[in-house]
Amino acid sequence: MADTIRVEYRRGRSVTLCESGAPWNPPATEWSHLPMARLRYRPESGDWSLHWADRNGRWHPYADGNRQFGSIVELLAEVDDDPTATFTG
Repeated sequence: MADTIRVEYRRGRSVTLCESGAPWNPPATEWSHLPMARLRYRPESGDWSLHWADRNGRWHPYADGNRQFGSIVELLAEVDDDPTATFTG
């Protein structure tokens, strides 16, 4: 399905994971991007925090799952496991 849907990331002051979909209405060539998770670095503790986007694109701390803070590897595993169906709905 890599030709129709994929997960991408965007960097800035944080790392944002997006679900990207292939163009579905020719002649469109742009992929759509739906933000699903954001990781923010916390310099005071040296770890990262995990956030989720609501339907209006506002970001909220992820507090209902197994891990809200940790390394990038730990938080990516939480997004992948998605025990609360927060990221894949």
